[in-house]
Amino acid sequence: MLVSRVEQESGLPARLPAGRPKGQAVREIIEGLVASLGPGAPLPSERRLADHYRLARMTVRTEVDRLVAEGIVYRVHGRGSFVAEPRVAQAGVFSSFSEDMRARGMRSGSIVRAQEMIEAGPFLAGSLEIAPGAPVAQIERLRTADGTPLALERVYLPAERLPDIGEADLENGSLFELLGRRYGIKLADADQRVVAVPIDAAEAALLGVEESAPGLRFHTLARDSEGTPAYYATSLYRGDRYEIDLRQTRPEPRA
Repeated sequence: MLVSRVEQESGLPARLPAGRPKGQAVREIIEGLVASLGPGAPLPSERRLADHYRLARMTVRTEVDRLVAEGIVYRVHGRGSFVAEPRVAQAGVFSSFSEDMRARGMRSGSIVRAQEMIEAGPFLAGSLEIAPGAPVAQIERLRTADGTPLALERVYLPAERLPDIGEADLENGSLFELLGRRYGIKLADADQRVVAVPIDAAEAALLGVEESAPGLRFHTLARDSEGTPAYYATSLYRGDRYEIDLRQTRPEPRA
């Protein structure tokens, strides 16, 4: 296919895709550039795009704003717009953070920020099916992918069922592997609820994002093969680096 002179000189297609609203068409152009460039690569300025395609500058800015909100593009004040790092996607399979990162060719890491014993309040007691006041190991970890902070995790484990769990080394190992190797627990399934939240100032500082940046907070109750709760956890993920992939099927219609 021959490439036009305009396309060669500017790096942009000569025309917008036909048959689309102008905003959608310029978004497709930007998405094509993102797909062809690596993370951190600069994108054409809003003025250049507007002039090249004879669009109102606000039309271009609106689409760039949307791509920024979706974590596909990021802005640096005074410098322009750039291709964002690709997001890590969670599939509909119950797996550990370490397993997720390995599957994507990334190096998982943990920084243990707190590891202490607490008493189970009504919520934890009910979730873990233990007596109120029973000992629970609370472990807070900053989870990283290739050294970049991705999630802040707090996990709660029933200490009477898991002796010495409060002293376990979870900075250099996987919780899933520890539960299987030391305690013979085979994790089978989990109930999970996900809520979109703004990241507060303290959490934002740990995750390396701006205060009130979008986040995804996971609430997870994991069970073993006998249906017994193994742990409860909350995990706050950066919304600009994480997404959820779902595959849904239609049930068979009833007769």
